[in-house]
Amino acid sequence: MDVGTMNLLSARQDGSETVFVQQRNSFVEIEYSDMAEQMLSRSDVLHIRKDNQVYIVGDDALNFANIFNEETRRPMQAGILSSDEQSAIPMIKLITEQVVGEPEYDDELLYFSVPADPIDDDVSTLYHQKTIESLLADMGYQPEPINEGMAVIYSELANREFTGLGISFGAGMTNVCLSYYAVPVMKFSIARGGDWIDEQAAKATGTPVDKVTSVKEEDFSLDFETDVGGVEGALSIYYDNLLDYVIENLIKEVDEEDVEEGLDVPVVVTGGTSSPEGFEALFEERLNEANIPFSISDVRQAENPLYSVAQGALVAARSEEQRAAQNQASEEVVEEEAQTD
Repeated sequence: MDVGTMNLLSARQDGSETVFVQQRNSFVEIEYSDMAEQMLSRSDVLHIRKDNQVYIVGDDALNFANIFNEETRRPMQAGILSSDEQSAIPMIKLITEQVVGEPEYDDELLYFSVPADPIDDDVSTLYHQKTIESLLADMGYQPEPINEGMAVIYSELANREFTGLGISFGAGMTNVCLSYYAVPVMKFSIARGGDWIDEQAAKATGTPVDKVTSVKEEDFSLDFETDVGGVEGALSIYYDNLLDYVIENLIKEVDEEDVEEGLDVPVVVTGGTSSPEGFEALFEERLNEANIPFSISDVRQAENPLYSVAQGALVAARSEEQRAAQNQASEEVVEEEAQTD
C-alpha cells in the first residue's frame, strides 16, 4: 500500500497479474439533506454522514468540490497525517478500507509506505507510521512499514541488483534513497512536493489551489514554451525550483564513503508529481549541471510513476512471504530428521 498525501494505492498479486486500486486521499464536506443523501446513494458516491454533515470521500471529492465551489480537505499534509484536520483519522480509515479491502486470511502480510523524516523540517513521521499500522492491524492485517524511497528501488531496479538512487516525487514530500544490493545506505525526505508546487503557483497567479491541481493533472507538460503569467507558466517555474532544491539537498546528504568507487549509479524517478511530460529530461539536465559526488549511469522514469511505490511494497511483501515459507520448510525438514534419528 502506498500511503500518499494525494492518493492511496494498493497492489495485490492475482495469479500472474498485479491488481492496483486507487482512491484520491481527500474529502469535501457538504450539508446533509434528504435529497443529497438520495442522490449520493444512487450514484454510488463514497460518503459518510455525521450529524448534519455529509463527507464525500476519495475520487468524487474533487468533482463535488468544483460543483459546490468548495476546497477539498486532506487527511494528510506534507506526507503525514494532518495535525490540523480533526477528521483525518476517520477519513483515512474509510479510504484505506476501500483501497485494500478485507484480508484474504488472518494476519495477511501488508507492507505500507512511510516517508523518511524530512531534513528541512522539524517533523517526526513516527506518529503517522504507528497510526496507519494500528488501522491496518484493526482490519486484520499484519502491517509492515517500508521506506518510500526503498520501495522505488524494489519496484524499478531489480535488473540492477536493487542498486541505485530511487526518488519518489510525491504530493506532500520528496523521498530519496540510495541503495546498494538492496541495502539502503542513505535515505531522507524533503518537505516539498507536488502540493508545494500547486500552492506556490496558486499564490503567484491568484488561482484556487484545486484548479491549479486540475490543470497540472490534465494536460500539463514541462516544455517551457508556455506564456509567462498563466498557471502552466507558474507550474513550470516551481517545478524547476523543486528539482534544484532536491539536488541541493542530495549533495548535502550524500556521503562519498557510501558510494562505491567506480560504480555508475542509475537514477529512477517516480511518484505522481513526476508524471508531466518532460519531467525526466529536465531532471537529467539539472543533475548533469550539478556537482554530484558520484557518477550517474542514466536517469529514467518509472513506467507507471503513480503505481511504483505500491508495486515496490508488494515486491517486499512477496519476498518476505517466500523467506518465511522457506524458513518454515527448513524447520520442518530439521524436525523430521530429528524424529528419524
